[in-house]
Amino acid sequence: MSFIEYGDTIKDGDTAIVFLGHESMFPVKVQHGSITQTKYGVIRHSTDLIGKKYGSKVTCSKGGWVFILHPTPELWTVNLPHRTQILYSTDISIITMMLELKPGSIVCESGTGSGSLSHALIRTVAPTGHLYTVEFHQQRAEKAREEFREHGVEHLVTVTNQDVCKNGFGVCSIADAVFLDIPSPWEAIGHAKAALKVEGGRICSFSPCIEQVQRTCLAMEEHGFTEINTLEILLRVYNVRTISLQIPDLGKASGDNSNIGFDSSNPTNQGSPCTNPQQGTVQFKSGVPLREMVGHTGYLTFATKS
Repeated sequence: MSFIEYGDTIKDGDTAIVFLGHESMFPVKVQHGSITQTKYGVIRHSTDLIGKKYGSKVTCSKGGWVFILHPTPELWTVNLPHRTQILYSTDISIITMMLELKPGSIVCESGTGSGSLSHALIRTVAPTGHLYTVEFHQQRAEKAREEFREHGVEHLVTVTNQDVCKNGFGVCSIADAVFLDIPSPWEAIGHAKAALKVEGGRICSFSPCIEQVQRTCLAMEEHGFTEINTLEILLRVYNVRTISLQIPDLGKASGDNSNIGFDSSNPTNQGSPCTNPQQGTVQFKSGVPLREMVGHTGYLTFATKS
């Protein structure tokens, strides 16, 4: 199993995603002889998982069933154990695009945190690129190394435990892009510039507060970065559902026979609104926004090394 290469069969030692529903799933490390408890009953790894194909429907001991999915960076983002606040797919997607990442790119990241963005970056630069990620907290750095090893991507990432604001990324003039997610990114702009290739490298800084953005932009200007711009991504989800609207009473003009002879079985009338003359309503398919939506997460500031 690897996050960058699809494996057809579940093996001992794999990380798999147990899917109970769109709002209910969790990761599990497959181990011979182990069991996993779910609300539908027990899953026995030896008989229910190992040797089965990813995507299989597995029946639990109580008769309920779940799906076992192959892990991806997107699934890992919504299921990983949180050691810090993380970035989600909405911000990750624009970061990988605006940093112009592709297979073979060299990327520097700080801090590693829970590894949500790290897995997406590794998948993007694989199979010939590399991620250099720096984490200030020693235990988080050690846990990140362990996860990368378990997920089969350790050859594509180097984890360093140090203060990036004081010691930098440990590389010089090789990175195509740098990403900063630290409390004081303006203190690391000089090290980011040193890590980037001679010219044309891209940098992104993620900050939740506008005051952090202002100081970071000033530091970027002082170090000669160009094309500095800041944006914020807000995701608004719509549900497609059937709604009923009351037919307005506009009066009936003389000679109006538009509804006479309407036949719902006639192919020429397919797709027409479904009216109910007794109830005085008509049904439509409509996109309805959710009552609540995710608000501000952070500001993304991008720039180019001159």
